[in-house]
Amino acid sequence: MPFSVLLSTPVAVFGALAALWLRRFVIGLYMPPYMVQMENDVYTQIGLVMLIGLGAKNSILIVAFAKEDYERGMSLVDAALSAARLRFRPLMMTALAFIVGCVPLWIASGAGSVARQIIGTTVIGGMLAETFIGRFFVSGDLLRR
Repeated sequence: MPFSVLLSTPVAVFGALAALWLRRFVIGLYMPPYMVQMENDVYTQIGLVMLIGLGAKNSILIVAFAKEDYERGMSLVDAALSAARLRFRPLMMTALAFIVGCVPLWIASGAGSVARQIIGTTVIGGMLAETFIGRFFVSGDLLRR
């Protein structure tokens, strides 16, 4: 089952990098290129480490519940659907609370704001992708087994 857990990590990384690129592109339309500082630096990497941890935690919860139901005698499809249905609300509440909590980082201004904006953009983009796209990969992989 570790493969099911690891499937959400590339989705989160893709979402983070896509959000950084999109923010750089949008800001680049309104500001000179030398003022746009959305790079893959240490702040992006810190955000990616946070995303990998949160994405793996969410996937582990679904897989653990599905494995438990499967070992109790449910069919694999029923166990996967039951785990996804049972853990959907808590995972969505956790992810959306985390995303909303990072909005102040995303819109930061003042001294050191670029570092906070990069972390906020990385984490918000990655969590949105992991939450709304990664769940399908984890549940779909459980159903294929």
